[in-house]
Amino acid sequence: MYVEHVKKVQVVSMNKKHTQHSGCLDPDQWASRRKSISRSLLKWYHSTARDLPWRRSPDPYRVWVSEIMLQQTQVERVKDYFLRFVTKFPTVFDLAGADEAVVLKYWEGLGYYRRARQLHAAAKLIVSDYKGIFPQDACALRQLPGVGRYTAGAIASISFDLPEPILEANSRRVLARFIHYDTPLSGNKDDQPLWDVAAAIVPRDGGAGAFNQALMDLGSIICTPVSPCCEECPLADRCEAYQLGSVDKIPNVPARKSSKKIKEKAYVFILKGKLLVVRRQPGEWWEGLWDFPRGIPNQLAARGPQRHLGTIDYSVTNHKVTCQILSTLVSQRPAARRHQRWLSPQEIQRLPMTSPGRRIVALAKKTLL
Repeated sequence: MYVEHVKKVQVVSMNKKHTQHSGCLDPDQWASRRKSISRSLLKWYHSTARDLPWRRSPDPYRVWVSEIMLQQTQVERVKDYFLRFVTKFPTVFDLAGADEAVVLKYWEGLGYYRRARQLHAAAKLIVSDYKGIFPQDACALRQLPGVGRYTAGAIASISFDLPEPILEANSRRVLARFIHYDTPLSGNKDDQPLWDVAAAIVPRDGGAGAFNQALMDLGSIICTPVSPCCEECPLADRCEAYQLGSVDKIPNVPARKSSKKIKEKAYVFILKGKLLVVRRQPGEWWEGLWDFPRGIPNQLAARGPQRHLGTIDYSVTNHKVTCQILSTLVSQRPAARRHQRWLSPQEIQRLPMTSPGRRIVALAKKTLL
């Protein structure tokens, strides 16, 4: 009986310890440490902040464009695209008044083109409903197409210095380690305790934007996914994962789904130096962009012999695609149907094209030489 009682006490004790270090600490307790946390973090940030083009102005338009571009895309990749985009569309009025095809053209290469279409739609809404002035309220910002909780918080805090929290890949990792939140992170509900802590510690008396950017930089520079530099972290003495020696186990992120392998064929139909391109339709990958047919259009059923131009590999979402490129000379031009065009390689360059489409054009040029 005594042994069983001891075992029960040990189990209860272990469970209490686990609960204490699973991100269940009352956010109000973190709020009481808000000033000391922000003081340490901002001191570090002011001496090590990354020089990013969108940080050179708190203008909400620039902040918004950058945050949409940064969704699922690495910072280094976004830099040049951001500068090119805001040079072409320097204000929300310029973006709202642009043709969608032009917007997609200047987004070309960033991927996830739905973001560009939503950006364009939101710009039109800001101009029509807000006279081009961004709403200074996170709830109103979230009503814009493509603006979620994180993006709204980023705009509100960085541009308007409102005490709104943020949570993206880097800051989520920092906060999960900071409070030792070891619950598997597989969805929005799992993130809620981290949102609560982020809301509790964001400064209330100014500096919210700098604080949020500091969290992101800390995750990018110091609190990295692998081999973090904990000894250099300004929050190390308060980080529960570091104190417990479990930094390498947090955050608890489920393994990625395995990629699906697909094989397909793309067709380059050639008629007097011009190529047939098709516009991707709603529901297809790369909706709204131009590409080469992945099948043989009905009006081209009668065609000449095929020539193998090469093979390209590319990835879309969790799909890995191996695409065989075949060319065929067409002797008589059939009527181009809707969303189809016969264009020269030079004319194609002016269209917003898929990334595989650009590579196919390069292969086709060799055939036309």
